[in-house]
Amino acid sequence: MVRVHLQITLFGLTLLAASTASAAGQVASAGPDDGEEQRSFSWGVGVAGLTQQQAYAGIKRDSIAAPLIYVENRWLQLLGPNLDLKLPELRWGENTAFEFKIRTQLFGFGGYEAQDAPILSGMEERKAGITVGPAFQWSNPFLEVVAEWMFDVSDHSQGQRASLGLQRRFQIGKRLAFTPSVAAIWMDEKYADYYYGVRTTEARTDRPAYILDSAVVNGEVALRADYMFDHHQTFFVNVGYTQLNRKIKDSPLMDRSGETMAFLGYLYRFR
Repeated sequence: MVRVHLQITLFGLTLLAASTASAAGQVASAGPDDGEEQRSFSWGVGVAGLTQQQAYAGIKRDSIAAPLIYVENRWLQLLGPNLDLKLPELRWGENTAFEFKIRTQLFGFGGYEAQDAPILSGMEERKAGITVGPAFQWSNPFLEVVAEWMFDVSDHSQGQRASLGLQRRFQIGKRLAFTPSVAAIWMDEKYADYYYGVRTTEARTDRPAYILDSAVVNGEVALRADYMFDHHQTFFVNVGYTQLNRKIKDSPLMDRSGETMAFLGYLYRFR
């Protein structure tokens, strides 16, 4: 089962990945505009499921289902694992906007425990930490540019990760939409070594010590689909593949060149 390390309490996507929680946030905000009242406060509940295949040798696919809570007003948005403090946005015309946020990811879906796979036996647990940092989105008539720079403040990896992505929403009729995306995900040496390295105290014959002593960049492709039954109800699916950097693939812990993820959910917005 997915090890969701609740540090103070979705997606985040992000959910996930961030990347996955961010996608769900856009689903939640899609749909007809209720005007000033809707923009000042909106909330909803639902259920979400995540399944992912990590690249550690012999590890099984992880799956989890959990409640989904969405709350948003002018200054805050809570969705899944992400709590965003929204800063004033800049707009040019009707279709161009710059949005800035201070993001806190309350929990994550990464890491492992020693019993998760034979290759990890004797390893210390790697925990998903609380991360905080700035997030940015540039929306224009052609595509959306999204970025974030997150810092581990929970004293686990003590590292940093950042992402820069492009996505484009394609509306099919009034209810169905598809959003393909690509992203580059950067990790500093502390972050990468914590999750993919082998300490000297953990080394054994089939698992030599391995230190990631420089930053790495992974690539990610994803596709999201969302279907709005009406203004209140939305069903969404997000599938993604992450291509791992060569330095990560060379770790004795790994036997795959990439990781897969699927996230789906249902959200009912009351207002």
